[in-house]
Amino acid sequence: MALSLFRTVRGRLLALMVAIVLPIACLTAAAAVATYRTVFEAIETAQMRAADDFAVRARVWYRGALRSLVTSSSAIRAVSPASDTCDRIAEKTLAAVSGYEALLLRVSGRPACIGSLDGRIPASELAAVADRLAARPPIKLWGGTEFTKARYDQVTLAGRSYLAVYSEFDEGDALLLTKPDPLDDVFELGSNDKDMMAALLRRGGDVVVARGGAQADASWLPKVETVPDDTVHWAAPSRAGPGRTYAARMVAEPNLYVVVSFDGTAERAAKTQFYILLLAPLLTLALLGLVYMKAIDQHCVRWLRGIEATARARSSSASAHVPLSDEMPRDIRSVAEAFNTMVDEQEVRQSKLRLALDDNRFLVRELHHRVKNSLQVVQSYIGLTKRDHQGEARMALSDAECRVHVLSAAYRFTLADGEMQPVRIDLFLDDVVAMISSLILARTQRLESRIETEVALPIDRIIPLGFLIVDVITRALRAAPGIGIDLAVTHAGANLIDIAITTDRDAPRIAPPRLFAGLLMQIEATEISPPEGRNLGVWRLGHGVPHKGDEVQPSPSAGVIATPTLSPRKAPAGPT
Repeated sequence: MALSLFRTVRGRLLALMVAIVLPIACLTAAAAVATYRTVFEAIETAQMRAADDFAVRARVWYRGALRSLVTSSSAIRAVSPASDTCDRIAEKTLAAVSGYEALLLRVSGRPACIGSLDGRIPASELAAVADRLAARPPIKLWGGTEFTKARYDQVTLAGRSYLAVYSEFDEGDALLLTKPDPLDDVFELGSNDKDMMAALLRRGGDVVVARGGAQADASWLPKVETVPDDTVHWAAPSRAGPGRTYAARMVAEPNLYVVVSFDGTAERAAKTQFYILLLAPLLTLALLGLVYMKAIDQHCVRWLRGIEATARARSSSASAHVPLSDEMPRDIRSVAEAFNTMVDEQEVRQSKLRLALDDNRFLVRELHHRVKNSLQVVQSYIGLTKRDHQGEARMALSDAECRVHVLSAAYRFTLADGEMQPVRIDLFLDDVVAMISSLILARTQRLESRIETEVALPIDRIIPLGFLIVDVITRALRAAPGIGIDLAVTHAGANLIDIAITTDRDAPRIAPPRLFAGLLMQIEATEISPPEGRNLGVWRLGHGVPHKGDEVQPSPSAGVIATPTLSPRKAPAGPT
């Protein structure tokens, strides 16, 4: 069995148990079935032997009666008495044996010799019975040799039942009639089984003699008569209705046979024994399986589930530990201790990482403060230098001062709370517009802003946005001395804003510098309306608020001034 097909510990252990128990269960069932068949065959053999015993007893009795008949008839024939003397000798012979009732001896050339203890039996009927039996074939031999040709039967004369024994010899024949009573002792010998009934039957279902003399109660006999050719064993409904088991053996062909009946007590006992032999081991194996499953859950799966629950709980509680118990198996306890050790080591590593991250944030803040301060110094130097120049040089220095102010303002807003955070567009652009108005705007020019959003952008997008607006507005202000400019920032949909710059009159067009395309790329903005007429341009960009405290990393673009970028802080790696 491929235990790897099962994905759980319980499944593999149970599969292993089934692989062991199933052959044992099959062997147990096979042994129970074999025992059941052996017992039933033994019962059937015993029942057939019982029928044979009763048949042998009946035939031994018949052979004894036949031997008496042959001996008596031979003695009488040897004496050859007169007719009346022969009858008296026959009667004395009958009186000497209990149960003998009538004797008929016929010798060719002599009168028939008739002796009877029952005067109701007429001689003519005795002769008719002898003639009827003489017409039948002799009985078959069971073994050995027969000393005469004999026939056995049961007859009814004068309303009474008699057993007829007929013998044939060269000069004539002889007939002996006996009462059935002597056979009662034969059918009672050697049997104390209360569930067994036995009887000598005549073809047609008439009871000749039955065990215990129960000729009157024939309800136990089979409902449908079965006359055996030799021996037969079968189960059938009785005349009373309930089913019984029967065994039959022929005694004297063609009419006399023995039937033995059993009420099924032995068969039911054998079936009960079979069910016990079959079910007891199977139930024992099933109970063993249940106990095994309980033991797996109690001593293995329960502890593994505890380790699993603790591992999953670490998502909400980083310091979760597997509870240890003295009841834990040694190997599972070793795993739990190793897990707890790993958790402790991870907590130490995470603590060190947090300290390093805090130090890194502090250094980043200090770096940006230095950058901001340096930009303010540069802006001051540009302002001082601008005093010594006039005309285009002064205008170029003012333009540079505005761009440096964009960088300085961006760092001032992003570090307003002591750490890096996104910059609100409205506050930043108001500051940029105010700086442009103070540095570049002439008295005859006008610059107004209408910002209808409070969304925030990270510093790596807010700086190029300030550069773009400064570039567009300063080019327009230089080209048209008396122009008025409006800056509008409006919502354009979910997470979208539009930035539009318009003038109060047509202004000459000045081609944007090569830097302009890089600024749009870095802002991640799309131009939705090109410069035309009073429109200096409309740009659409998406916005989203990044996590507070994100790290600052440089993200330079080709041909664009590099600005700091915000990247999400990565959590310390867990154990692998």
